Amino acid sequence: MFRISTNMPNDDMQFRLRRQEEQLANIQAKIAGQTKFNNLRDDPLAASHAVRYDSYLARLNRFEKNALYAKEHFNQTDAYLRQANDILQRIREIAVQGANGIYTQEDMRAMGIEVNELMKELVSIANAIGPDGTRVFSGDKALSEPFRLIEGRVQGGGETLVTAVEYRGAGASRKTETGDHIYANLDIGGGEAFWAEKMQVFSNVDTTNYQVAEKSSFFIDGVEITVNPGENLAGIIDKINDSPAPVKASMDIDTHSLVLEGTNAHLIRLEDAKGTTVLRDLGMIVPNVETGAPNWNPSAKVSGGSVFDMVMQVRDALYQGDSTIVGGAGIGGMDLALVNVQARLTDIGSRAERAESVWKRINAEIPAVTSAYGREASLDFATASMDLSMFDFAHKATLQTTAKILPRTLLDFLR
Repeated sequence: MFRISTNMPNDDMQFRLRRQEEQLANIQAKIAGQTKFNNLRDDPLAASHAVRYDSYLARLNRFEKNALYAKEHFNQTDAYLRQANDILQRIREIAVQGANGIYTQEDMRAMGIEVNELMKELVSIANAIGPDGTRVFSGDKALSEPFRLIEGRVQGGGETLVTAVEYRGAGASRKTETGDHIYANLDIGGGEAFWAEKMQVFSNVDTTNYQVAEKSSFFIDGVEITVNPGENLAGIIDKINDSPAPVKASMDIDTHSLVLEGTNAHLIRLEDAKGTTVLRDLGMIVPNVETGAPNWNPSAKVSGGSVFDMVMQVRDALYQGDSTIVGGAGIGGMDLALVNVQARLTDIGSRAERAESVWKRINAEIPAVTSAYGREASLDFATASMDLSMFDFAHKATLQTTAKILPRTLLDFLR
């Protein structure tokens, strides 16, 4: 025969009541949070699935915003490039007109004045600021003005005119993630969009006995190239040509020096990695005191002009009344400028199409992932309401039963 103490029924009833109160609190918290579980132990498998879906959904929402930003940025860049293309077409028309040789000096000068004004507008487009406050053609230096005007006097001009346009922006290195480990290049830098000729850089340093002293690296158009101790110029040339940098490297047979040539019309950007001096030792660059400005070695020979150089060539020839230069080098330069701008338009259009496709795919995927997450984590309110009513009824019934089984006595108040 078991002995039942006086406190045993009371302790048992308190235990049961606390269990019911915990169940009530748990179902109320689920309803308040609109979730199937408050703790991972409520449903470990569903919780693990829900965590994965929630993480993936957060990434999809970020990718969707990035793709939308990229799409709008590409459309905006496309609009500015089309304006530049229209201006260049107009300047070419003026050049063709001025090359006829039937106009007076005063007529040619009037054409030059129009070309000069069109060039100013072209520079304004190249320095355009987007709706987000960043410069469209500055690359990753998005808050800096990419092109700086240098003024001077031009023969026949009779006034101070733009004599050079210097690119001070960085490369097109801004990227945005539109998928797991998938990145879209956002920008076309001014050194790409507003260039006309393929650049050539000829060093004047004899590298017959040159060898790399220690492991180093340098950058060509933002592409890092690493060289090892003991490598000579031939090894460096091979590494440059094997890299994705848009340049072709070779050695000048006469001077045994490095030669770089762009594979397309763009401003070649050279930079030594911090603490290394490979390109400086090869005579290509000097320390860049002012970031963004060209830093060619003064002894190096650099050729290949920008769109602005081509326009200034036409303008200057018109001011001087030289229809031969206008019809030869002038029109030829404008053709090169137009070819490059139109190639960049094709490139930016392709990027916009891809961003549009990615954006549409992500927008179609988000509802599916949201549905899968809801299936694992969302609360069934009908079931939860029934459970709440059942637990509430059971709790009230237990309280009433406890009050009858364990009535309070005078001793309860005296303890």
